[in-house]
Amino acid sequence: MSSVAVLTQESFAEHRSGLKDIKITGGLPEDEAYIPTYLEAFPPLPDKGAPTDRPGEQAGAWSKIRPIKASVITQVFHVPLEERRYKDNSQFGEGEEAKVCLDIMQKTGAHIELSLAKDQGLSIMVTGKLDSVMRARKEIVARLQTQASATVIIPKEHHRFVIGKNGEKLQELELKTATKITIPRSDDPNANIRITGTKEGIEKARHEIQLISAEQDKRAVDRISFEKAFHPFIAGAYNRLVQELSQETGARISIPPPSLPKDEIVITGEKEAVAMAIAHIRATYEETKRKTTTISVEVKKSQHKYIVGPKGNTLQEILENTGVSVEIPPLDSASETIILRGEPDKLGPALTQVYAKAKSVIVGEVIAPPWLHRFIIGKKGQNIGRITQQLPKVHIEFTDGDERISLEGPTEEVEQAKAQIQEIIKDLIAKMDYAEINIDQRFHRHLIGKNGANINRIKEQYKVSVRIPQDSDRCGLVRIEGDPQGVQLARKELMDMAQRMENERKKDLIIEQKFHRTIIGQKGEKIKEVRDKFPEVIIVFPDQQQKSDIVQLRGPKNEVEKCAKFLQKLIVELVENSFSISVPIHKQFHKNIIGKGGANIKKIREETNTKIDLPTENSNSEMIVITGKKSNCEAARDRVLAIQNELANLKETEVSIPAKLHNSLIGSKGSLVRSVMEECGGVHIHFPAEGSGLDKVTIRGPADEVERAKRQLLQLAEEKQVSNFSVELQAKPEYHKFLIGRGGANIRRVRDRTGARIIFPSPDEPEQESITIMGKEEAVQLAQKELEILIKNLDDVIEDTMVVDPRHHRHFVCRRGQVLRELAEEYGGVAVSFPRTGTHSDSITLKGPRDCVDAAKKRIQEVVRDLESQVSVEVVIPQRYHRAIMGLKGCKIQQITREHEVQIKFPDRDESAAQEPATQENGDTDIVPRKCDIITITEVWIDFIPFPSFALPVTPKALVPVTIDVEVPYDLHRYIIGQKGSGIRKMMEDYEVNIWVPQPEQQSDVIKITGQVTSVERARHGLLERVKELFKVTLSVDPKFHPKIIGRKGTVISQIRKDYDVNVQFPDKSDEQQEVIVISGYERNANEARAAIEQLVAELQEMVSVDIRLDRRVHARVIGARGKAIRKLMEEFKVDIRFPQPGSEDPNKVTVTGLPENVDNAIDHLLNLEEEYMLTVTETETMAAYMKPPSKAMGIGGTDDDNRVLAKGFVVRDAPWNAQGNKAPDMSSAEEFPTFGSGVAPKQTSAWGPKK
Repeated sequence: MSSVAVLTQESFAEHRSGLKDIKITGGLPEDEAYIPTYLEAFPPLPDKGAPTDRPGEQAGAWSKIRPIKASVITQVFHVPLEERRYKDNSQFGEGEEAKVCLDIMQKTGAHIELSLAKDQGLSIMVTGKLDSVMRARKEIVARLQTQASATVIIPKEHHRFVIGKNGEKLQELELKTATKITIPRSDDPNANIRITGTKEGIEKARHEIQLISAEQDKRAVDRISFEKAFHPFIAGAYNRLVQELSQETGARISIPPPSLPKDEIVITGEKEAVAMAIAHIRATYEETKRKTTTISVEVKKSQHKYIVGPKGNTLQEILENTGVSVEIPPLDSASETIILRGEPDKLGPALTQVYAKAKSVIVGEVIAPPWLHRFIIGKKGQNIGRITQQLPKVHIEFTDGDERISLEGPTEEVEQAKAQIQEIIKDLIAKMDYAEINIDQRFHRHLIGKNGANINRIKEQYKVSVRIPQDSDRCGLVRIEGDPQGVQLARKELMDMAQRMENERKKDLIIEQKFHRTIIGQKGEKIKEVRDKFPEVIIVFPDQQQKSDIVQLRGPKNEVEKCAKFLQKLIVELVENSFSISVPIHKQFHKNIIGKGGANIKKIREETNTKIDLPTENSNSEMIVITGKKSNCEAARDRVLAIQNELANLKETEVSIPAKLHNSLIGSKGSLVRSVMEECGGVHIHFPAEGSGLDKVTIRGPADEVERAKRQLLQLAEEKQVSNFSVELQAKPEYHKFLIGRGGANIRRVRDRTGARIIFPSPDEPEQESITIMGKEEAVQLAQKELEILIKNLDDVIEDTMVVDPRHHRHFVCRRGQVLRELAEEYGGVAVSFPRTGTHSDSITLKGPRDCVDAAKKRIQEVVRDLESQVSVEVVIPQRYHRAIMGLKGCKIQQITREHEVQIKFPDRDESAAQEPATQENGDTDIVPRKCDIITITEVWIDFIPFPSFALPVTPKALVPVTIDVEVPYDLHRYIIGQKGSGIRKMMEDYEVNIWVPQPEQQSDVIKITGQVTSVERARHGLLERVKELFKVTLSVDPKFHPKIIGRKGTVISQIRKDYDVNVQFPDKSDEQQEVIVISGYERNANEARAAIEQLVAELQEMVSVDIRLDRRVHARVIGARGKAIRKLMEEFKVDIRFPQPGSEDPNKVTVTGLPENVDNAIDHLLNLEEEYMLTVTETETMAAYMKPPSKAMGIGGTDDDNRVLAKGFVVRDAPWNAQGNKAPDMSSAEEFPTFGSGVAPKQTSAWGPKK
């Protein structure tokens, strides 16, 4: 089995390190760089079969190279028959053994192969990475091999060494031996270790455990106790003596630290080493105890820490210099006695040092009001930082709530720091003041405002600091600190705000939720106007999901009342304006109500101030809904009805029917009255509101139909009073239209013969198959019998054919078969099939009920006769005008087809006919019109509407656009166009024309207007009026201010243009007068815009620009991601900050522009940021330099000599190309390195071998 070697970065480095072990000698001096020979740098590979002097030794330098370790290994082991757990050999490879192996392979990732030996033993080969193989082996032994167990006894104290750190040793041992090792717990007195596994594994594990125990038997641990006072003499200054003793003996010596009240010293190691260390320590102790004596001195408790020093270094220093140990009482002890222990002649110098250290530091105090402390410290510790930088040995401590400031350090420096702090306090007291006001805690969040808006405004406006306690403090004391005048003004404003809030009142208004959206307006525009009118009132609308009508007002009492009255008035207006009435208008008159281009409906809406909604064209509804004030709605209704009455011979009459009969006459869901209206030519019948008690029923429609409807209603009312019998009949919905007949003819005949009323269901009723018959019992039964016969006949389905000229087929199948669908609906669902296109057949098939098929055939013959009698007219209009004639989405052509009831067909677009034909000259009429220019107009039904031959052909021609030229001075063009073309776009929309302005480089005065004749004339008049209104004013402004006037992305100048409705033009780069700005628009607007720009320039002139040096390494952090940080900083300080461009002469120069005070504040902030960021930059660069590989560091920061050495590259001696007659190959030579495909004859044979 072969192993796979994976070459990793680590193994390659280990492999190459073998070359470094070769000892190289030469005649060069050691201080010079050694240049290896070619054979040393590139040793030849050993010959495959060459014999060596010694068989066990490899030849050459390659013998020193360490082999690369294989990352994939293979292990083979054997399980005897008697130890196999599964001995069923009938199905080897398919039983439990195979399942176990598959499970182990999935768990460990190793590959396992099983084979059966002749002795029925099991051979297992495991391949994979080392750790996978070891885990797989352990699993295999545990699950495929019978397990034995044994115990091994070692001392209890050795168990922890078998377990190892975090159990790592035990896990390694189990993997190595493929066993399970159980060690008793530390609190279990049993010392037996149990091993479970194969016999071989148990023996290996027992041997390993005994080796670990034997190793520990050689070690010893001993503890000796000496007085704590003598520990410093044993350890020595800075623990040097005990470290030297550990190195000398090899034992580990642990002395408890001074803070731990223990006197036990622990020595660990080999038994002999431990014994030597104990003997040395005892000798030291006895000698020190014999020679030393003690003295006690009193030192103030506050000075003890200066004798101890940082981390006890001062005590160690005294011990090192004098050999005397200084014992300090614990911190929690009140004792001030210090004991010095040492040789008598050394106690004097030690005592001198103790007193010197105790008096080296003094403690001073400065008294200052606690509220001044943070100002003494300064912003980000600036003030106190300056003092500590000048006097680094002084420690200054502020205690919260205490007026004392503690200073600690050398006497002279403490006095200097004290004087500086007192000077700062004196200066602050002269400039600063504070005030405290008690404001109820419930008002604190209102003082702060949304996102701190209120409190930040007060801080910025009065230059003060306002401290509001946290909610958890349950305190109402608000503290104001700062300039005395600002403090008083801020105090007054906060008191006024608190007073207003105390007077605040809440009021709930009941407003129906349906009006909430209207009051708020689109994107909150209307409620914003209300809030602007009552800025002190907070208006809260409920969430839509709450379904609540309560709107809450909160604010000053008077303002809340005013706002409530205003909203109530607004609600009354909304209620008045939400009145609506429905007006029934015959469908054919809806287009007349709308008018040409919506002119009529628009006029009625504007003059009556109402909203008028018409049903869609596809809807069967005839109701027009009018919404607004009641009086306005009634006026609009009268005007709409007047249009209808004017167009048709309509009549309105009233009939008196007892109110108690109204519901029965209306019928279920209006079915009965609807049937009357449909029978009587679509008249409108209006019953009074339920509960009104009125008897008057209004009927409106054509005069004849109104009379019919009146008679039927009276007849129905009489029948209802006398007798009322009804029955229901079931029929398929598709039969209903056929039963009704065209124009209701069939059902009318049945009703006339029987006297019963037959009501069909409306489309929105759930029961579509039920037909209701109402009237006298005899009449109803007779009508029921006739209808049952008709329905029975309809169930008799037949198939028939008829002949229709193929040229008319398209009429029936076009528009997705609309005509066929209408036939199927009208004639009981009859199916009509036309032959496929291209078959040239004139036979069509009809399938359905016999009566329906006959009626459908008759109807198709009528349609064909109408089609044959249709007239078409061709109108020649050049193709380029077709789009203009159609209008946007075909609106213009649709209007013509509706008004004249014709079909208009445009030809397909002919791209090849892009060039227009030659124009006619001298009345030449022989030019044949192109096919793509011919528009066909076809009359729809000639039987009913006479063809308007005198008017129709002219109508499309009237839509052909014309173009006129208008003279407008070239210098006014830009003002007519407006900002980003807004002016010219508005004119084109208003006049429905296209306006073409010449390009600037043409400098032409001609503007072209294209559109319909009337629109073009209106546009020309409007354009000339616009030219007359234009007023220009110029303004001279220094060009350096132009970018500021324009603003970031044009925000400032865009706002000026919007506010004053003017056009502001800045000079082009090529213009001679770079300072002239031109403003055009209405005279008053232009002057106001000029004043606004002059005011802006005046503010800009007050600004100053200051250059500061900011280390370029912090620029990126100051700017922030995508400039977010610098934009926030510029907004905060109201300044402009410019950083140098890449490649600038001074990359550290930053320019700050703004008002002087703002510039100073911004510069201070930038310098603070630089100081803060530079700490991080320095740390990063230091770490980068430390982490950088030596080779890279040398290449970057080395000397010129180093760089020259590196530049030489890799050099060897005695190379083949250096031999006499040879030279290194020239890489630029085409002969040495020929191009592929070009043969070059060899010149000579070199050390590299013959050229091929």
